[in-house]
Amino acid sequence: MAIFLLDTDILSLYQRNHAQVLAAIANHSTDQLCLSSTSIEEQIGGWSGLSRSAKNHQDQERAAILLSTIVVSWNRFAIVPITEPALQRFELLVRAKLNVRYNDLRIAAITLELGATVATRNRRDFGRVPGLVIEDWSV
Repeated sequence: MAIFLLDTDILSLYQRNHAQVLAAIANHSTDQLCLSSTSIEEQIGGWSGLSRSAKNHQDQERAAILLSTIVVSWNRFAIVPITEPALQRFELLVRAKLNVRYNDLRIAAITLELGATVATRNRRDFGRVPGLVIEDWSV
């Protein structure tokens, strides 16, 4: 059975009810879909920054609503932590100097260790990772 790891961009589109992403997710069984702990960390960081920069009650409320929305959306997917083998693969990818952001390399390393396909619209960066299978679910 094929496994698909959604990168943070596709996850964000899912959370915003992007039609193509919703359709792609609906076409796969729940046990085929997962998120990386890296994507969860990225979303928590975004929420935390929004919360810290809140200047008034409306901004605070918006940040709190965003947090509750993203946390609930994660329940649809298995969450895969970064493991020691994935960290070792990540280090190899960093040494390869692929000109790809660290978090994308972490997601790629987890995906490769799972033998999965990464669902992303970031073909440019993920396409630089040797052996990584990519599908763009945003089109």
